[in-house]
Amino acid sequence: MTLATSAFLGLGSNLGDRLEHLRAAVRKLDATQGIDVVRSSRVFQTEPVGPPQPPYLNAVIEVVTTLTPRELLETARGVEDSLGRVRAERWGPRTIDVDILLYDEQTIDEPDLVIPHPRMHERGFVLVPLGELDADAMLPGGGRLSSHRLSPDAVFGVRPFAPPLPTR
Repeated sequence: MTLATSAFLGLGSNLGDRLEHLRAAVRKLDATQGIDVVRSSRVFQTEPVGPPQPPYLNAVIEVVTTLTPRELLETARGVEDSLGRVRAERWGPRTIDVDILLYDEQTIDEPDLVIPHPRMHERGFVLVPLGELDADAMLPGGGRLSSHRLSPDAVFGVRPFAPPLPTR
């Protein structure tokens, strides 16, 4: 029997009905055997990183899962595919993005799976909502969010947009 583990997932959308894409991702994840969505941060509107594109809506959710990190990644990709995600351009626009930010306190470094998420400590659109759920979350390199100083550039353009996503 696999023990249940806490994980944090980052959600983002900047195409179509952005808020509905986030809600649909939560519903699909929660409907997956081995994943229980526990809670959500508020939804934030944020400026995009990468090529010119519309603003994003971002949130972080906490899940309890019996899936391995690899199985959770495959599930996240399946949710993205089911919601019309097209991987045409690095950091390009998308209907939905589901990233594994943290999986318990584990550190994983594989070609297509890096946990903690390797750039999360540089991105206010991840750190602000993650901080609502876990102010002492682990960061890449072993630091903690509670001791990480967010630069003004990191939080510029991160604005509250909607209450937490429904989790049931």
